[in-house]
Amino acid sequence: MRLKNVPGAREAIDKSDCAVTEPELWKGKWQELFPSAQPLHMEIGMGKGQFLMEMASRHPEVNYLGLEKYSSVLVRAVQKLEMKRQPNLFLVRADAQYLTEYFAQGEVNRIYLNFSDPWPKDRHAHRRLTSRQFLERYRVLLAPGGWIEFKTDNTGLFDFSLEELEQAGWELLYFTRNLHADPLGEGNVMTEYEERFSGRGNPICKLAARPPAAV
Repeated sequence: MRLKNVPGAREAIDKSDCAVTEPELWKGKWQELFPSAQPLHMEIGMGKGQFLMEMASRHPEVNYLGLEKYSSVLVRAVQKLEMKRQPNLFLVRADAQYLTEYFAQGEVNRIYLNFSDPWPKDRHAHRRLTSRQFLERYRVLLAPGGWIEFKTDNTGLFDFSLEELEQAGWELLYFTRNLHADPLGEGNVMTEYEERFSGRGNPICKLAARPPAAV
C-alpha cells in the first residue's frame, strides 16, 4: 500500500509534547512519561489512533503507548490527541522490528495488534506482526501474566497466527472468528479499519494469547 506523503508531518510530530520520536532513550523508563506508574499497554501499528484514544478514555487506570512507523499516518493521531489531550496516552514513532531496543524485559503488560498488514507473500511471512519472530520479541517485553490481543478480518492471516502461536508454545486464552456476533465482543472498542470492514459485512476475528511461562 502506497502511503500519501503529508508535508511537514515529521516536523509536527517532533514538536508535539504528546509524541516520542526517540524511543530508545526511554527503554526501562517509560513510566516516567506519565503522571503515575500504572499497567502499561501498547498498540503496535496504531494508525490514526481511534482505538487507543477510546481505550485511554475508558481506562484512566492504565498507561497507553501507540506505536506507528509512518509519520504521514502518525501525524493524524498526534493532531487529534493534541486537541483532546489524555495524560495516560503517548504516541511513539517507532519501527516494531526494533522493539527490544525500545523496551526493557517485562516492561509491558499488554500488546494490541489491530488489523496488521497481512504481508500476503510467503517470503514476507517474517514481517507479519504475529510471526514467530515477532512473538519472540513480545515474549521478552511482556511482564509475567501479560498477553497480546489480535484482531483482523483476514482469515488467512488469522489461521497463520494461530499456527505460529502453537509452534511458539504460546497459550491461547480465547479466539473467535466472528467477534461482533460473539459474547467476547461485549465492550469491544473498534478501530477505523474495523468499522470499515465490518460495515462491508466482513466477520472480525480476534484472539488473545500469552507466552509460555519462564522456566
